[in-house]
Amino acid sequence: MKAVQWMGPQKMQVNNVPDPKILSQNDVIVRITSTAICGSDLHLYNGFVPFMEPGDIMGHEFMGEVVETGRNVQRLKVGDRVIVPFPIACGHCAHCEAGLTSTCENSNPNAHVAEKLMGHTCCGIYGYSHLTGGFAGGQAEYARAPFADANLFKVPEGLTDEQVLFLTDILPTGYMGADLCGIKPGDTVAVWGCGPVGQFAIASAYLLGAERVIAIDRFPYRLDMAREKAGAITLNYEEVDSVTDALKDITAGRGPDHCIDAVGLEGHTHGIPYLADRTKQMLRMSTDRPIALREAITACASGGTVSVIGVYAGLIDKFPMNTVMNRSLTIKSGQCHVHRYVEPLLERIQKGELDPTFIITHRLQLDEAPRGYEIFNNKLENCEKIVLKPG
Repeated sequence: MKAVQWMGPQKMQVNNVPDPKILSQNDVIVRITSTAICGSDLHLYNGFVPFMEPGDIMGHEFMGEVVETGRNVQRLKVGDRVIVPFPIACGHCAHCEAGLTSTCENSNPNAHVAEKLMGHTCCGIYGYSHLTGGFAGGQAEYARAPFADANLFKVPEGLTDEQVLFLTDILPTGYMGADLCGIKPGDTVAVWGCGPVGQFAIASAYLLGAERVIAIDRFPYRLDMAREKAGAITLNYEEVDSVTDALKDITAGRGPDHCIDAVGLEGHTHGIPYLADRTKQMLRMSTDRPIALREAITACASGGTVSVIGVYAGLIDKFPMNTVMNRSLTIKSGQCHVHRYVEPLLERIQKGELDPTFIITHRLQLDEAPRGYEIFNNKLENCEKIVLKPG
């Protein structure tokens, strides 16, 4: 089969690789009908996440049709169209039973490595380094899906791939970012980053009752989408001296009730703070540029919530803990527990309350994936979201 392989930083290749096989009788093989390039994939593309090896198959946003099942699989049969959540969950550990599927205790075969780095393991993740298990990803023609009965969701009749594809990751992630805030009617929410996850966080904040959502970015096409498609008030951070002061002006001095960091480790700004973080990163003194996180903490109204759904890779320098403690802020975070949100969001899609397709700007064949990574990474062609079609 064909698959997108990581061959080194900013080196992607589409090559022929062996087809996946059933390794456990709880597995299924999925013929992939749609997959996508995620903003988190760019962290791998740019070499910021360790534990990648040349030849690793990329991709954790994919769906398709079941073509083979292990003997123990009960819920699925050959021919079922399925959504494949990016966190691999066993379905039976204490964390999975509590709905915390991205912290599954059993799905990461490299748990001992994760424990050394983070204290405890995270779940296995498709196509996202050997820290999360080294699982082959879904930017390919076929993929093996372990713990299939616990993980895969059938697609209801009448829904297209593009309506449900983003339930694998970015739609539940954006929704969870808003859900963690505990939004009340009349609240103001600020969202850092107008990439796909940020767009869904904006839309979700309104679904959950926010009165105003302020979207912060620097790319006009992303800000236009946030304003015209998701309904946000927009703020271009390159046009203001201080994001915190600008947000105070919009909120009569209070600041947003809740702040969502949908940027993560590759944040940008202008001036000395960016130069300092970028220099440390280039000198291998730091893995992350936590610019958005610092701004979100500083800007948030006292007593508010900072929700962190952007991906971070390591330790953070100059973390403003004094601000968190002295102003009674609550920080909530996590890789998305996708399984918790798939069915409620499916219901909203079916009712017409939510149309996830508004973020799609590019549709490419799988063979075009290296070009897709280049244009997405470099913000070319007003690229917001790329869907790849195998076959």
